[in-house]
Amino acid sequence: MLLAFYDYPAEHRIHLRTTNPIESTFATVRLRQRVTKGPGSRAAGMAMAFKLIESAQSRWRAVNAPHLVALVRAGAKFEKGKLVERPDESGGGTQAA
Repeated sequence: MLLAFYDYPAEHRIHLRTTNPIESTFATVRLRQRVTKGPGSRAAGMAMAFKLIESAQSRWRAVNAPHLVALVRAGAKFEKGKLVERPDESGGGTQAA
């Protein structure tokens, strides 16, 4: 599982340094919730979380090589940070008679 890090483009690795991106995203929300001693209602909590994450988003770094994001989402294979071209699936060599 640790080697899955290398299944992504080398340019994106700087963004993959955390082991728990969800936890780091909600750290701001958790801190504010403790300071205000709870959000009150569920709707108020959702609104507070949305606004805090929206505010934190402005401080997030942009992804390096954003053109590679589409390849990652499409399932492109990367080995050691380099794109691996898929072999031709037509069979290539000799054909059976």
